[in-house]
Amino acid sequence: MPENTRSFLDKLLLFIKGVGMGAANKVPGVSGGLVAFVTGFYEELIYSLQKINRKAFKLLLDGRFKSFYQYVNGRFLLLVFAGSTFSYFSVSRVLDFLIQNFELYVWATFFGMILGSIYYVAKDFNDFSRSNLFTMFLGVAIGISISFMSPAKENDNLWFVFFCGIIGVSGMTLPGLSGSFILILMGNYVLLLVDSVNELYKAIQDVFSWNFDFIHDQVRMRYMKIIASFGLGSIFGLVITSHILGFLLKRYHQLITALIIGFIGGSLGIVWPWKKTIYKMEEGVYLFDSLDNRIVENYQRYLPSISDPTTWYALFYILFGLAILLVLDWIGRDKIPSS
Repeated sequence: MPENTRSFLDKLLLFIKGVGMGAANKVPGVSGGLVAFVTGFYEELIYSLQKINRKAFKLLLDGRFKSFYQYVNGRFLLLVFAGSTFSYFSVSRVLDFLIQNFELYVWATFFGMILGSIYYVAKDFNDFSRSNLFTMFLGVAIGISISFMSPAKENDNLWFVFFCGIIGVSGMTLPGLSGSFILILMGNYVLLLVDSVNELYKAIQDVFSWNFDFIHDQVRMRYMKIIASFGLGSIFGLVITSHILGFLLKRYHQLITALIIGFIGGSLGIVWPWKKTIYKMEEGVYLFDSLDNRIVENYQRYLPSISDPTTWYALFYILFGLAILLVLDWIGRDKIPSS
């Protein structure tokens, strides 16, 4: 295979992985970091983000943009985050539609993928010391505890939104810890990942149409401030957590792997397919978001009935999720034939 063709395919695959990571980040219970881990670019993501440091800012301030780009592994970061951004306005919308219309089967697919992910992460783990086992069970306990917590009320204070960005981005850096589900618990999932994203999408459309009337729209500009605060918090959180995780991965690799296995195992409680959705209510009235959909507050889980045909369909989709995981595993190994 010619070198330029191989290079193009590598870039395309990395972009697609970014799309998968971005879509996963938006789905409550699923972690974008898990996609990064399984498809083989998690550690490169952490170490690339870790390069955004004092030296990088010095290169930027000195006008050495090419050196800055190379130092922070710019091509890699650009492709991954371009894919993630693209997914917020495309793939994640398809996922929203599927969850609304085929909820059981979507959750079953995610459940299968996460089951496969536990095997994928654990297959090379061989240090079952007491400290690692304790850390693993701690991760499971945290994951399960999070799934049963009750969400707070929505809060659009910009400092709180900034903090939501820091916490919500955890799904990109900690596999198994769903940033979007954390945002549900903080009360701001709809505000930040539905309403604000939709308003941003409309603003981008207006800009491309050379229509700037929205700058006089107080409601639209409020959402622009919210999404900007959330974005800055996410960037800040990515850089800080990547430095912390980079340090820990170098010194305590097996311990962090044990924690990740625990988080992934604990997240199964969040994506358990058989559950009833509990919607937000206020004085006996359901609350709706801007898409005229009821706002999800939490879930009530139950055991399926083997006499129900949908149970067997769901089991099929669990196996389908496992199959997807095998494909992601194959992609992560960069099995591109050379000639």
